[in-house]
Amino acid sequence: MTSSEVINPATEEVLRTVDLLDVGGVDDAVARAKSAQRTWARLAPAERAAALRSFAAVVDAHIDELAALEVANSGHPIGSAEWEAGHVRDVLQFYSASPERLSGKQIPVAGGLDVTFNEPLGVVGVITPWNFPMTIAAWGFAPALAAGNAVVLKPAEWTPLTSIRLGELAVEAGLPADLFQVLPGRGSVVGERFVTHPDVRKIVFTGSTEVGTRVMAGAAAQVKRVTLELGGKSANIVFDDCDLEKAAATAPYGVFDNAGQDCCARSRILVQRNVYDRFMELLEPAVKGVKVGDPAARDTEMGPLVSKKHWQSVASYVSDDAPVAFRGTAPEGRGYWFAPTVLTPQRTDRTVTEEIFGPVVTVLPFDDEADAVALANDTPYGLSGSIWTENLSRAVRVSRALESGNLSVNSHSSVRYNTPFGGFKQSGLGRELGPDAPLSFTETKNVFFAVQEAP
Repeated sequence: MTSSEVINPATEEVLRTVDLLDVGGVDDAVARAKSAQRTWARLAPAERAAALRSFAAVVDAHIDELAALEVANSGHPIGSAEWEAGHVRDVLQFYSASPERLSGKQIPVAGGLDVTFNEPLGVVGVITPWNFPMTIAAWGFAPALAAGNAVVLKPAEWTPLTSIRLGELAVEAGLPADLFQVLPGRGSVVGERFVTHPDVRKIVFTGSTEVGTRVMAGAAAQVKRVTLELGGKSANIVFDDCDLEKAAATAPYGVFDNAGQDCCARSRILVQRNVYDRFMELLEPAVKGVKVGDPAARDTEMGPLVSKKHWQSVASYVSDDAPVAFRGTAPEGRGYWFAPTVLTPQRTDRTVTEEIFGPVVTVLPFDDEADAVALANDTPYGLSGSIWTENLSRAVRVSRALESGNLSVNSHSSVRYNTPFGGFKQSGLGRELGPDAPLSFTETKNVFFAVQEAP
């Protein structure tokens, strides 16, 4: 068995060494999950619901611990990490209502009675990214468990600690020991085995579009179900009739949250040309006011990037001759710090077309509504975005015209556990969250009962 060092991105210190599973370990875990799933699915819906509520209560009792782990492992500011731990609790609580509501249908037909059942798939493989480790994990495991499945979860190699702890808390809460297993390992080993294992009946993958396409291609060999949440290059569109001061003041938080390591980041700000100069005047103090520093400090708004390798990737987009309009500040010394950066490139520049996944935003002028929509849609991605306007008709028109799965008008909100989340085009396949998420972890079975006519 191999192992991997987990690094604190704010200090570059080793936090822990984590053992990584090999293929044999995955096979053993899947076999045990398959057995546990049969028992779990036979429980009364009310019993499964009660178990998920118990899991939510145990998470609630450990919010401080989970948040501290995320601060240390991922560099998330403490306020954000506490929200994320609370979000895991809320997602579990929300889907604890599902087992008793997967009721199927009775369909009127001639000659008998026709009913449908929502049958669980079996074992579900969840592969999570490093940017929001415990929240995105919960989006997969909570509705999958609610629908009667077992879950094997592979956390990202850089940020496994909160997922490992959630696996332990599930057992403490009374869930069967093998029902929800966290399996640390390399994507080329554990993730690949999820894809090829015949008893893993669905893959939920969140990560890059490049890797997502390989997951989808591999799953095709077994006609295996997939949900893919992939990349983004979302637009924040600022029209001349909006509250320009508010649009500028909030724009940094639409892209620099989690140091820009967010697939929903509004990393392209599109501003109507006649208010462009004024917007830039308002944006500069907002960017320079973003507090970057110690993730454990209460006033910190942005922490470090997750790793040295990722820091080097982000830095490659801001060369010495880059069109930097202005930058914020960040600590110097140890840690993977990167100051919030605003660029004003040409529309064809790679900073406009590629997902940087860091605290770097491009600002581009547009002429009119049609130009704004065309520019916003000029990307292979379509995950999120914002529209700033006081004109309701325009807000509706542009919302319908944008090729994007999650939009906000006069805000930057993207994710709520009770509404669906997912992307258009190469940003993904399927939807997570919302009331219907458990259905995506089931097969619909149709049963017809012939009824004899009365004698």
